[in-house]
Amino acid sequence: MTTDKIKVLVVDDTAFMRKVIPQVLESDPDVQVVGTAENGQEGLEMIQAMGPDVVTLDIAMPVMNGLTAIKHIMIKSPAPIVVLSSLVSDGAVIFEALRLGVVDFVPKPSDTVFSETKATGHHMIDRIKMACTMKLGNVRRVRLLRKWNVRERLKSLYKFYPLEYVIVIGTTLAGPNTVIRLLSKLSPTIPATVVVLQEISPTIISSFVKQFNEYVPWRVDAAQSGILLEQGTCYIGSNEQPLRLDMNEKGEICLKAGGSIQSPLNLIFSSAADTFQQNTIGVLLSGIGDDGAEGLGRIKENSGITMAKDTRCCVFPNLTDNAIRQGVVDMIMDDSKLPDAIESVMRGA
Repeated sequence: MTTDKIKVLVVDDTAFMRKVIPQVLESDPDVQVVGTAENGQEGLEMIQAMGPDVVTLDIAMPVMNGLTAIKHIMIKSPAPIVVLSSLVSDGAVIFEALRLGVVDFVPKPSDTVFSETKATGHHMIDRIKMACTMKLGNVRRVRLLRKWNVRERLKSLYKFYPLEYVIVIGTTLAGPNTVIRLLSKLSPTIPATVVVLQEISPTIISSFVKQFNEYVPWRVDAAQSGILLEQGTCYIGSNEQPLRLDMNEKGEICLKAGGSIQSPLNLIFSSAADTFQQNTIGVLLSGIGDDGAEGLGRIKENSGITMAKDTRCCVFPNLTDNAIRQGVVDMIMDDSKLPDAIESVMRGA
C-alpha cells in the first residue's frame, strides 16, 4: 500500500456492511480501509489510535450511536465524517447530523441488494475524496436556541408582506449546515422568498425539511416543479434535480424542473435573474467545483446583488474562490453577517 492513499475507517454495527463497504471502497486504488468498528465508542477509540483521513459512520448502533459519536469525534479527534444510514425518513436524525457538520448524509442500501450497495459505494468514494480537501477547522455546529411551532410562526406573520425579492442560495458539500444557520437568523418578514439548491440526497429532503421547519421562523418546504413562490417561505432542492425559476401559464412565478445536471447552480441563479431582474440576491456558499460563477454573473448583469461566503470561513472554499476570482461577487463575508447584509439590501442601506 502506498502512503498517499486515503485512509478510511468504516463504523457500522452490521457485519455485512463491515465486509461489503471496505470491498467497494477499496475498488478505488486511491482508497485504503484501515479498519472497521462495530459502534461509535469503538470507532472513537480507533480514530484516536489510527488517525484516519475520513470516517464513514452508521447512525443506529449499540453502545454509542452515530449522533453521539459525531459530537465526541468533532471535540476529541476531529475528522471528516460521511454518514451512511438507512434512517432516511427520520428527519430529526438527518437534520441533527447535518447541523453538526458532517460532510454528507448518504442513504444506506438494503443488506440484501449487493448492486445497490455497490452503487452507493461509488457515491461514497466520491464523497470521501472530496472530504479530504475540506478545512476541518472551519466546521461549526449550528446552535439553535428554540423550536418554532405553527402558531408562533403565524403570529410573527400576522400581516401581509409583499413578495418583491428572491434570495437564491447555492452550495454543494457542507452547505446544509450554513443554510440552517442563515435561516435561523434571517427575518421572515422581509419581502422575499428563498430558494436553496444544495448537495443533499433527494431521498432525504422531505424528512430533512420537516425537521428544519421546526427550528427556523421561516416556513420551509421541499422544492417541487410547479410550486408557486411565496413570501416568507424557503424552498429546499437538491443539486441532483436541477430547478429553474419561471412563469406558469397564468404569469405566476414558480419553480420548474429540468436543465443541466452539470451546472444546476448556474441554472437556478440565471433563471432567478431573468425572472426577478434587479430584485435578485444570489448567495454562494461552501462547495467544490466551478458551478455558480456564471449564474452570479447573470445576476450582476441584471443589476441584482451577489454575495459569497468568505473562503477563509468555508469548509470547502473552492466554489466561492472561483466566483470571487472571476469578479462576479459584490459582497464577501462570514456567514454570520449574511442575514444582516441581505436585509440591508432590501432596506436600500
